[in-house]
Amino acid sequence: MVVDTHAHLDFPEFEADLPQVLERAAAAGIGRVITIGTSVEGSGRALAIANTYPNVDAVIGVHPTSAEEAPDDFVTRLAEMAADPRVVALGETGLDYHRESFDKEKQARVFRRQLDLACELKLNVVIHQRDAWEDTLAILRPYSKDLRAVFHCFGNSIAQAEEVFSLGHLISFTGIVTFKNAGVVKDNAKNVPPDRYMVETDCPFLAPDPFRGRRCEPAHTRRVVEVIAALRGESVERVEAQSTRNAAGFFRGL
Repeated sequence: MVVDTHAHLDFPEFEADLPQVLERAAAAGIGRVITIGTSVEGSGRALAIANTYPNVDAVIGVHPTSAEEAPDDFVTRLAEMAADPRVVALGETGLDYHRESFDKEKQARVFRRQLDLACELKLNVVIHQRDAWEDTLAILRPYSKDLRAVFHCFGNSIAQAEEVFSLGHLISFTGIVTFKNAGVVKDNAKNVPPDRYMVETDCPFLAPDPFRGRRCEPAHTRRVVEVIAALRGESVERVEAQSTRNAAGFFRGL
């Protein structure tokens, strides 16, 4: 069994055929899919999907690019949702400085409040980081004794990966690992300690080769596993088992 640890099943791209998407995932050996919230409203949709399909779980949170629109009571609303056992972590949360127009101070406040909530609820967190490495680590570091984080869609250097591992956190690989020009990601997949990685699609984005240019979906996690296995010189079965064991140890109740 493989776990797609990061999908966005509530996005409009899946509105018309979600049952068929999940059927294809199951046929490809994807035993569980974790759908990720990016706003309070999106988190509610993710949780509703998890409560509809037995092989789907939810992560709830406010994405940094949604921080400016977060309602004043977003923590209370996330805490209420987190009482549902289908919620397995908080996120995705973090920092994104890709656009100069983003409010960095608001992102930091929303990030810290979600980390506080995660500690209170004893949940781990899914991290989004883009062009904000030092600030993300500076905020996360004091919380690292109380929770674990996974840096999803990890594309940073081996040295930065080792910073993550030194704090007790994990990284996760998407279909980018299959791209010809993704040398840094391939190096990380080859060298990551076996207990420090997970696999994901980030669908509907980042479809792996040979599906690039099409909608990505959870079934494509199989291709991510196959390429990581080849890079590591391991069997597909070993990468399946290891990544699934890591996911089970990270997400509540998985």
